[in-house]
Amino acid sequence: MKFGVFYELQLPKPWGPRSERDLFHDALAQLELADRLGYDYAWEVEHHFLEEYSHSPAPEVFLGAASQRTRNIRLGHGIIQLTTNHPARVAERVACLDLLSDGRVELGLGEGASITELGPFDRTMEEKRAVWEDAVRCILPMFTQEGWEYEGPYFRFPLRNVLPKPLQRPHPPLWVACSQLETIEMAGRRGMGALGFQFLSADAAHAWVHAYYNSFVKRQEKLAEYQANPNIAIVSYFMCAETDEEARRRADGVTFFQFALRYYNAAKGRERAKPGTVSLWDEYNAWKRANPEAVERALRGGLIGSPETLRRKLRKFEASNIDQVILLNQAGNNTHADICESLDLFARQVMPEFHEREPQHQDWKRRVLTGEIALEEIDTQPFRDRFGPNAVRVAAE
Repeated sequence: MKFGVFYELQLPKPWGPRSERDLFHDALAQLELADRLGYDYAWEVEHHFLEEYSHSPAPEVFLGAASQRTRNIRLGHGIIQLTTNHPARVAERVACLDLLSDGRVELGLGEGASITELGPFDRTMEEKRAVWEDAVRCILPMFTQEGWEYEGPYFRFPLRNVLPKPLQRPHPPLWVACSQLETIEMAGRRGMGALGFQFLSADAAHAWVHAYYNSFVKRQEKLAEYQANPNIAIVSYFMCAETDEEARRRADGVTFFQFALRYYNAAKGRERAKPGTVSLWDEYNAWKRANPEAVERALRGGLIGSPETLRRKLRKFEASNIDQVILLNQAGNNTHADICESLDLFARQVMPEFHEREPQHQDWKRRVLTGEIALEEIDTQPFRDRFGPNAVRVAAE
């Protein structure tokens, strides 16, 4: 099993004149540390206008800076919104980053998840999947063709040579954002890696790994000509400390993350408060005071605990044959010092055991892809709650 780190660049209010500057520089220092410690991937989101939840509208800039401070860690777009970017600009930026990083880019492609983001770009929730599919068909030939033109329902592009070309040929590995669990099956069908932005139990992970690889092997229907990428990764809340109690104390940002995610995504199409009129941090603390049992329950989920606790939890995920676990450490007001200590302790006392068994996992995957192992078709209906039973619940209003 491999391990990634995940960045929304969260910044609860109140904000000072250097708050965003410090947020970016601390996150880059954390990635530099993760690279030295042997983590495999760094994933950076693209979000727009989501106050406090994510201050990351230009991941190619952040990852470009990271490319000059790291040497081995893979640099993942997790994801680029194809609904809010022109296809040619996506291809150009990705190729530039791949050249700067000496071929370390992972290309996650997504739709955007809320009307707050899509509305200013004249996109709707109803059309976003169709826009995404059209953009995929338009973008991918740009990485290889010296001349490419395209005419689709949403994008039209005259004959041009899109430059530069990426170092990785034919293109960086492709991933799909899977904010909804059903999209994991779709990712397998499209022949792309699945970035599972859910918070799954080990039992749920087992079911969705089967759904993904069965779709990849038996029902693959690519949108265009591209290199397939058989991988499934899931995000988990994360904090590692010497004791479970200390880890939970340091991981308060996890419950803020859940609260803010629910605020922006819980009700499809719901109007959010006008900018500058709500402090999510104040709303969260009011909720927290009123729901102490829910806070405690939320902090008992995910990968939050001592090295021994995390080893025990990860062995269950390993048994499900997840390819990668992505660790969400930068959340809420989790401190830079606590994040760095957590990354260091996990890398020294937990990660080596699972890295050592990666060859066995790759052999399992090879046999699945060649048909030597036939995976059971598991009903995923009982495992469709994105947030899990311990997650923060926020009233719709």
